[in-house]
Amino acid sequence: MNEMQQVWVAYAAQDRQFHLAVPFHPGMTALDAIERSGIRAQIALPEPLALGIFGMRLQDPNQILQAGDRVEIYRALTINPKDIRRKRAAENPVGLYCRGNRFKQLK
Repeated sequence: MNEMQQVWVAYAAQDRQFHLAVPFHPGMTALDAIERSGIRAQIALPEPLALGIFGMRLQDPNQILQAGDRVEIYRALTINPKDIRRKRAAENPVGLYCRGNRFKQLK
């Protein structure tokens, strides 16, 4: 199968990642690619679907695709990234008499 005559469907679950090739047909939409990939039979997808093409969020899931596109299915975050940074900063304080996280990586 020629790489330029296919589209990809990507989804990252908490325990697995999917990157499936789907044969490209002119006039194919993002939803068509998801249905033809068979990903719904492998894992339960979040509803409503939040989709993107190469990191650019789609407003309309019926967006017409081009050969070689990667359709990404997004899921909600399980934890706020700011909370992760606050927790890491509390565990590794940076002050006048101690050095930060960067020096631990250099050892």
